[in-house]
Amino acid sequence: MNKNYGYIKTIRGSVIEIVFERNIPNLNNKLITGKDDHVILEVSSYVDDITVKAIALTSTGGLSRGDSVIDTGGPLMIPVGTPILGKMFDVFGNVLSGEDLGEVERKSIHQKPVPFSGRSTTDKVFETGIKAIDVISPLAQGEKAGLFGGAGVGKTVLITELINNTALKTKGYSIFCGIGERSREAEELYREIKEAKVLKNAALIFAQMNEPPGARFRVGHAALTMAEHFRDVEKRDVLLLIDNVFRFIQAGSEVSGLMGKMPSRVGYQPTLASELSELQERISSTESGAITSIQAVYVPADDFTDPSAAHTFSHLSASVVLSRKRASEGLYPAIDPLNSSSKMLNRSIVGDRHYNLTREIKKTLATYEDLKDIIAMLGIEELSTEDRKIVDRGRKIERFLTQPFFTTEDITGNQGKLVQIEDALDGCERILNDEFADYHENDLYMIGNIEEAVERKRERDKNAN
Repeated sequence: MNKNYGYIKTIRGSVIEIVFERNIPNLNNKLITGKDDHVILEVSSYVDDITVKAIALTSTGGLSRGDSVIDTGGPLMIPVGTPILGKMFDVFGNVLSGEDLGEVERKSIHQKPVPFSGRSTTDKVFETGIKAIDVISPLAQGEKAGLFGGAGVGKTVLITELINNTALKTKGYSIFCGIGERSREAEELYREIKEAKVLKNAALIFAQMNEPPGARFRVGHAALTMAEHFRDVEKRDVLLLIDNVFRFIQAGSEVSGLMGKMPSRVGYQPTLASELSELQERISSTESGAITSIQAVYVPADDFTDPSAAHTFSHLSASVVLSRKRASEGLYPAIDPLNSSSKMLNRSIVGDRHYNLTREIKKTLATYEDLKDIIAMLGIEELSTEDRKIVDRGRKIERFLTQPFFTTEDITGNQGKLVQIEDALDGCERILNDEFADYHENDLYMIGNIEEAVERKRERDKNAN
């Protein structure tokens, strides 16, 4: 086959205009140029009958006008299937973790979302085995959940635990997609997942913070192609973790600016909504399997009306908020029960018992929160008997919702626990019914199901005698 050659007309940062006099390439086609074909470009738009604008996915250092460009004739292709498990990739499908991939099937990063007729419409709860999430903010299988939190409150630990529990509970696969990650974070995550012995059921793909915006903008699409193959061909459930959605939007904004588009509200790209939808709409469940996505979301300046946060919210079915205050009190996972929410908390989906219990838990914790100021100023002795009971229940619920993780066993020395939803609800119900009124708070701290608290008290009483 004759190769389709063009030449560089202009270079403006990451945007390059290329002339193809014989045959103009299609949109999203992969182009290669530079010494040893080290520069990879993607066709973004047409200028005229023979000229295209392309976005560089690698550094454009060393390029000059007149350099030859080759049209590969197709889009960016990414490896898929079980050979990718246990490995770390860049946006081009190159293995970063040293192993050789060998012969493997590759697919285009640009795939169409599943049509509505092919989607599964059942409302099924995605069990994580983490009490605080399953009780307060249950995730929907085949849907998208947001993980909101600043630095150092436990997002990465929660993500590695979710990968671990998915491997243990459902024998499902996990794909981790790092968009604009720091190199240090990527390396630490890879090491933690490896040490937690869950790497064999996971694949990681990164576009680092120092890479051009084009690469950061496309890595989410590449991760989705990997996930879709597992869902549609291998017929497996997939957990897709994205960190960070804001950086995907930021990369799109940079690309838009480089292409010369007029900025929209707050300086974001005019195509923000459609670009985010293009990514999010590919995350869905079918009869053969489900892609469940948990996405870390950074909120600029804590402004939830920012267009990036507002557009992301519209796609999410659950939001899990991590609290620095709870982390400082040692209540891990540091999930804030009063600010976390889920559309799955519906009587018709989770049932009356779960719905009523969660409402009662939130009511108890909200009242306890209100009473904290009085306790701080006047002491707990000034509260009425009923209020004291509420404070006692609230503190015990808070401690019962903590949990030892498998991925932190080496650090804490506590054996990780996987808790069924029924066991978690049973424990909360018994605490609210004052069955544990004469127990120490520490009996309920960092345990799995409630029977462990009974066992702890029995041990304590035996030692006291």
